[in-house]
Amino acid sequence: MLKGIPKIISPELLKVLCEMGHGDEIVIADGNFPCESMGKNAIVVRADGNNVPEILDAVLALIPLDQYYATPVALMEVVKGDTVPTPVIWNEYDKILKNRTPENCEIEYMERFAFYERAKKAYAIIATSEEAVYANVLLKKGVVK
Repeated sequence: MLKGIPKIISPELLKVLCEMGHGDEIVIADGNFPCESMGKNAIVVRADGNNVPEILDAVLALIPLDQYYATPVALMEVVKGDTVPTPVIWNEYDKILKNRTPENCEIEYMERFAFYERAKKAYAIIATSEEAVYANVLLKKGVVK
């Protein structure tokens, strides 16, 4: 056990976050995201029983976002024609981002398949049990100062 590490961060996830370098990306995926097929070239970390907001908050307690990239956070936008309203969970993300990285929390909203293509290039994908739809978050790691 270590001091200062959020309890929700598993040893495997801690190792992955430590291994990531500046500019590497990590996806925090909801329960519907195809983690294994998207993560064929990535490390897939299981965080079953956890939701995206709590994992997002814990991850941002440990890594900075890329200060040299205009939008270091990406979300999958709602598919045109989908009857799903703007996801309420995004409001939670805004609060977490403003709390953890107030100077660098710009969000990019990406078309579904563009998000998938970017996720395929991620260093790692965290698989959660999040039930909210459109709850996937992609983060670009910055420099620890």
